[in-house]
Amino acid sequence: MMIADTDVLVDFLRGGGAAARIELELSTGQLRTTSIAAFELWQGARTARAEQDVSTLLAAMEILPLDARAAQLAGSVRRLLLARGTDIGVADSLVAGICLRQDGVLLTRNRDHFERVPDLRVSAST
Repeated sequence: MMIADTDVLVDFLRGGGAAARIELELSTGQLRTTSIAAFELWQGARTARAEQDVSTLLAAMEILPLDARAAQLAGSVRRLLLARGTDIGVADSLVAGICLRQDGVLLTRNRDHFERVPDLRVSAST
């Protein structure tokens, strides 16, 4: 399963960057995103039109939750990366935990952060 990070979904909404890749992944019916990315998209929707666009996009895919196991994995990721001095922040740690829980491949432009996470499979958006 392919799991889209916020950055590539924003690309899609703006019609640039990874838009073509997201369109392709959506057409397969296998694209998912995280509840964290959904939150970030809703947070950034500053107009009625943007809210409608976010609503339409999120309705086209399953939104994966932060359940107890994903939270545990995210906590372990954050603790490990903090100890290494390579922290990726709370939100990205939560995204990583959800992706690890689902055994999915994260589609993102933010490879610098996510490639720090052991066992997380990352796909470049372009």
